[in-house]
Amino acid sequence: MELLVTLSVGVLVAGGVFLLLRARTFSTILGLALLSYAANLFLFASSYVRTGLAPISSLKDVPFPDPLPQALVLTAIVISFGMTGFVVVLSLRAYADLGSDHVDGGGDLPADAGTADAREGSG
Repeated sequence: MELLVTLSVGVLVAGGVFLLLRARTFSTILGLALLSYAANLFLFASSYVRTGLAPISSLKDVPFPDPLPQALVLTAIVISFGMTGFVVVLSLRAYADLGSDHVDGGGDLPADAGTADAREGSG
């Protein structure tokens, strides 16, 4: 079970980093989402999930699960939701202003198109 969780976290991180390095904003947003899923899974897996225990126990010497990792995962979900919403609005605004969804704002211009414009303006 530990191997499956470890591989899942690794695949999510690898996919997130790959998508973050793409030139389009939608891929970047998906990469951030995958990284947040990986962080949530890592935090949840660190709690040593136990079955058959009461969620809240008022009896002494009765084992109960640790609520801290669950609280951390819930907080991480809320933060990642807010971050994703902000990045989506930011990318939509950049697309509306620039007319392109490239991360650098350059669009699909050839490499030498900027030098031709500079030569026409100077002469």
